[in-house]
Amino acid sequence: MMSTRELTLYDYWRSSACYRVRIALNLKGMAYIAKPVHLVDNGGEQHSLEHRTLNPQETVPVLVDGARVIRQSLAILEYLDEIHPEHALLPSAARDRAHVRGLAQLVACDIHPLNNLRVMQYIEREYGVPQPERDRWMRHWMDEGLRAFEAILEGDAATGMYCHGESPTMADACIVPQVYNARRFGIDMSTYPIIERIDAQCLSLPAFDAARPERQAAAPPS
Repeated sequence: MMSTRELTLYDYWRSSACYRVRIALNLKGMAYIAKPVHLVDNGGEQHSLEHRTLNPQETVPVLVDGARVIRQSLAILEYLDEIHPEHALLPSAARDRAHVRGLAQLVACDIHPLNNLRVMQYIEREYGVPQPERDRWMRHWMDEGLRAFEAILEGDAATGMYCHGESPTMADACIVPQVYNARRFGIDMSTYPIIERIDAQCLSLPAFDAARPERQAAAPPS
Protein backbone atom coordinates (compact mmCIF):
# COMPACT_ATOMS: atom_id res chain seq x y z
CA MET A 1 0.00 0.00 0.00
CA MET A 2 1.37 3.42 -0.98
CA SER A 3 1.90 5.79 1.94
CA THR A 4 0.00 9.11 1.93
CA ARG A 5 2.66 11.04 3.88
CA GLU A 6 4.14 14.05 2.12
CA LEU A 7 7.85 13.41 2.02
CA THR A 8 10.49 15.44 0.21
CA LEU A 9 13.92 13.99 -0.51
CA TYR A 10 16.78 16.35 -1.34
CA ASP A 11 18.63 14.07 -3.68
CA TYR A 12 21.60 13.82 -6.03
CA TRP A 13 21.15 11.16 -8.68
CA ARG A 14 24.64 9.64 -8.30
CA SER A 15 25.06 9.98 -4.54
CA SER A 16 25.33 6.53 -2.96
CA ALA A 17 23.89 7.89 0.30
CA CYS A 18 20.80 9.16 -1.57
CA TYR A 19 20.63 5.86 -3.48
CA ARG A 20 20.25 4.04 -0.13
CA VAL A 21 17.29 6.20 0.81
CA ARG A 22 15.60 5.81 -2.58
CA ILE A 23 15.85 2.03 -2.19
CA ALA A 24 14.25 2.16 1.26
CA LEU A 25 11.43 4.45 0.15
CA ASN A 26 10.71 2.18 -2.82
CA LEU A 27 10.79 -1.01 -0.73
CA LYS A 28 8.25 0.53 1.62
CA GLY A 29 6.08 1.91 -1.17
CA MET A 30 6.39 5.44 0.17
CA ALA A 31 5.74 8.22 -2.33
CA TYR A 32 8.05 11.22 -2.18
CA ILE A 33 8.95 14.40 -4.02
CA ALA A 34 12.55 14.41 -5.26
CA LYS A 35 14.30 17.79 -5.12
CA PRO A 36 17.59 17.52 -7.05
CA VAL A 37 20.69 19.08 -5.48
CA HIS A 38 23.54 18.89 -8.00
CA LEU A 39 26.81 18.32 -6.15
CA VAL A 40 29.01 19.62 -9.00
CA ASP A 41 27.08 22.16 -11.10
CA ASN A 42 27.11 25.83 -10.06
CA GLY A 43 29.99 25.19 -7.70
CA GLY A 44 27.95 22.55 -5.88
CA GLU A 45 24.34 23.41 -5.10
CA GLN A 46 24.74 21.85 -1.64
CA HIS A 47 26.75 24.95 -0.71
CA SER A 48 23.89 27.36 -1.49
CA LEU A 49 22.39 29.40 1.33
CA GLU A 50 19.06 27.63 0.83
CA HIS A 51 20.53 24.17 1.24
CA ARG A 52 22.95 25.21 4.00
CA THR A 53 19.96 26.49 5.98
CA LEU A 54 18.27 23.11 5.54
CA ASN A 55 21.43 21.13 6.31
CA PRO A 56 24.39 22.97 7.88
CA GLN A 57 26.64 20.06 6.90
CA GLU A 58 26.01 20.92 3.21
CA THR A 59 25.40 17.32 2.18
CA VAL A 60 22.64 15.10 0.84
CA PRO A 61 20.38 13.26 1.43
CA VAL A 62 17.96 15.29 3.48
CA LEU A 63 14.42 14.04 4.11
CA VAL A 64 11.68 16.50 5.03
CA ASP A 65 8.53 15.12 6.64
CA GLY A 66 6.27 18.06 7.47
CA ALA A 67 8.18 20.27 9.89
CA ARG A 68 10.72 17.55 10.65
CA VAL A 69 14.07 17.55 8.84
CA ILE A 70 16.09 14.31 8.96
CA ARG A 71 19.73 14.27 7.91
CA GLN A 72 22.20 11.39 7.41
CA SER A 73 21.15 8.38 5.34
CA LEU A 74 21.19 5.73 8.08
CA ALA A 75 19.16 7.95 10.40
CA ILE A 76 16.67 8.42 7.55
CA LEU A 77 16.45 4.65 6.98
CA GLU A 78 15.73 4.01 10.66
CA TYR A 79 13.19 6.85 10.72
CA LEU A 80 11.38 5.34 7.73
CA ASP A 81 11.33 1.97 9.49
CA GLU A 82 9.74 3.51 12.57
CA ILE A 83 7.06 5.57 10.83
CA HIS A 84 6.24 2.90 8.25
CA PRO A 85 7.01 -0.58 9.66
CA GLU A 86 5.83 -2.45 6.54
CA HIS A 87 8.78 -4.18 4.90
CA ALA A 88 11.07 -3.78 7.90
CA LEU A 89 14.64 -2.81 7.11
CA LEU A 90 15.85 -4.26 10.41
CA PRO A 91 15.18 -7.77 11.77
CA SER A 92 13.06 -8.35 14.87
CA ALA A 93 15.77 -9.91 17.10
CA ALA A 94 18.27 -7.58 18.81
CA ARG A 95 21.35 -9.56 17.80
CA ASP A 96 20.17 -9.69 14.18
CA ARG A 97 19.50 -5.94 14.17
CA ALA A 98 23.03 -5.36 15.48
CA HIS A 99 24.44 -7.56 12.71
CA VAL A 100 22.54 -5.71 9.97
CA ARG A 101 23.44 -2.31 11.43
CA GLY A 102 27.08 -3.38 11.56
CA LEU A 103 27.06 -4.29 7.87
CA ALA A 104 25.33 -1.02 6.97
CA GLN A 105 27.82 0.99 9.02
CA LEU A 106 30.77 -0.82 7.46
CA VAL A 107 29.68 0.74 4.17
CA ALA A 108 28.35 4.09 5.39
CA CYS A 109 30.98 4.84 8.04
CA ASP A 110 34.13 3.08 6.85
CA ILE A 111 34.08 2.76 3.05
CA HIS A 112 31.99 5.68 1.84
CA PRO A 113 33.60 8.59 3.75
CA LEU A 114 37.03 7.79 2.27
CA ASN A 115 35.59 7.99 -1.25
CA ASN A 116 33.24 10.92 -0.75
CA LEU A 117 33.20 13.64 -3.42
CA ARG A 118 34.03 16.43 -0.97
CA VAL A 119 37.03 14.47 0.35
CA MET A 120 38.31 13.93 -3.19
CA GLN A 121 37.76 17.59 -4.04
CA TYR A 122 39.71 18.64 -0.94
CA ILE A 123 42.63 16.32 -1.76
CA GLU A 124 42.73 17.70 -5.30
CA ARG A 125 42.40 21.34 -4.26
CA GLU A 126 44.74 21.38 -1.26
CA TYR A 127 47.38 18.83 -2.26
CA GLY A 128 47.17 18.75 -6.06
CA VAL A 129 46.76 14.97 -6.16
CA PRO A 130 46.13 13.95 -9.80
CA GLN A 131 43.05 11.94 -10.83
CA PRO A 132 44.88 8.55 -11.29
CA GLU A 133 46.23 8.71 -7.72
CA ARG A 134 42.85 9.74 -6.33
CA ASP A 135 41.21 6.83 -8.13
CA ARG A 136 43.81 4.46 -6.77
CA TRP A 137 43.10 5.76 -3.24
CA MET A 138 39.37 5.10 -3.73
CA ARG A 139 39.90 1.60 -5.10
CA HIS A 140 42.15 0.72 -2.17
CA TRP A 141 39.60 1.66 0.49
CA MET A 142 36.71 0.13 -1.43
CA ASP A 143 38.61 -3.15 -1.73
CA GLU A 144 39.50 -3.10 1.96
CA GLY A 145 35.86 -2.64 2.96
CA LEU A 146 34.39 -5.05 0.41
CA ARG A 147 36.85 -7.73 1.47
CA ALA A 148 35.69 -7.40 5.08
CA PHE A 149 32.00 -7.30 4.08
CA GLU A 150 32.43 -10.47 2.00
CA ALA A 151 34.18 -12.28 4.86
CA ILE A 152 31.39 -11.37 7.30
CA LEU A 153 28.74 -12.65 4.90
CA GLU A 154 30.69 -15.85 4.27
CA GLY A 155 31.09 -16.51 7.97
CA ASP A 156 27.48 -15.91 9.01
CA ALA A 157 24.88 -18.67 8.87
CA ALA A 158 22.11 -16.07 8.50
CA THR A 159 23.39 -14.91 5.10
CA GLY A 160 20.72 -15.96 2.63
CA MET A 161 19.32 -14.67 -0.61
CA TYR A 162 20.14 -11.23 0.82
CA CYS A 163 22.71 -9.96 3.32
CA HIS A 164 20.58 -11.27 6.18
CA GLY A 165 17.94 -13.86 5.44
CA GLU A 166 15.43 -13.94 2.64
CA SER A 167 14.27 -10.33 2.41
CA PRO A 168 16.21 -7.08 1.85
CA THR A 169 17.37 -5.11 4.87
CA MET A 170 19.26 -1.92 5.57
CA ALA A 171 22.47 -3.79 4.76
CA ASP A 172 21.29 -4.48 1.21
CA ALA A 173 20.21 -0.86 0.81
CA CYS A 174 23.80 0.13 1.62
CA ILE A 175 25.82 -2.49 -0.25
CA VAL A 176 24.06 -2.12 -3.63
CA PRO A 177 25.03 1.58 -4.02
CA GLN A 178 28.56 0.73 -2.90
CA VAL A 179 28.81 -1.95 -5.60
CA TYR A 180 27.64 0.65 -8.13
CA ASN A 181 30.52 2.90 -7.04
CA ALA A 182 33.01 0.04 -7.08
CA ARG A 183 32.13 -0.80 -10.67
CA ARG A 184 32.42 2.87 -11.66
CA PHE A 185 36.02 2.82 -10.50
CA GLY A 186 36.93 -0.46 -12.15
CA ILE A 187 36.84 -2.91 -9.24
CA ASP A 188 36.37 -6.53 -10.34
CA MET A 189 33.34 -7.63 -8.32
CA SER A 190 33.88 -11.30 -9.22
CA THR A 191 36.48 -11.16 -6.40
CA TYR A 192 33.51 -10.85 -4.04
CA PRO A 193 31.08 -13.57 -5.22
CA ILE A 194 28.61 -13.37 -2.33
CA ILE A 195 28.28 -9.59 -2.65
CA GLU A 196 28.00 -9.92 -6.43
CA ARG A 197 25.22 -12.51 -6.09
CA ILE A 198 23.29 -10.42 -3.56
CA ASP A 199 23.67 -7.30 -5.71
CA ALA A 200 22.20 -9.12 -8.72
CA GLN A 201 19.33 -10.47 -6.61
CA CYS A 202 18.54 -7.02 -5.24
CA LEU A 203 18.63 -5.33 -8.64
CA SER A 204 16.12 -7.88 -9.96
CA LEU A 205 13.55 -6.29 -7.60
CA PRO A 206 11.58 -3.29 -8.91
CA ALA A 207 12.32 -1.27 -5.76
CA PHE A 208 16.07 -1.51 -6.31
CA ASP A 209 15.85 -1.20 -10.09
CA ALA A 210 13.84 2.04 -9.90
CA ALA A 211 16.39 3.52 -7.47
CA ARG A 212 19.34 3.09 -9.87
CA PRO A 213 21.16 6.38 -10.51
CA GLU A 214 20.62 6.24 -14.26
CA ARG A 215 16.85 5.92 -13.76
CA GLN A 216 16.52 9.22 -11.89
CA ALA A 217 14.87 12.15 -13.66
CA ALA A 218 17.86 14.39 -12.91
CA ALA A 219 20.40 11.98 -14.40
CA PRO A 220 22.03 13.19 -17.62
CA PRO A 221 20.97 11.46 -20.85
CA SER A 222 22.99 8.30 -21.50
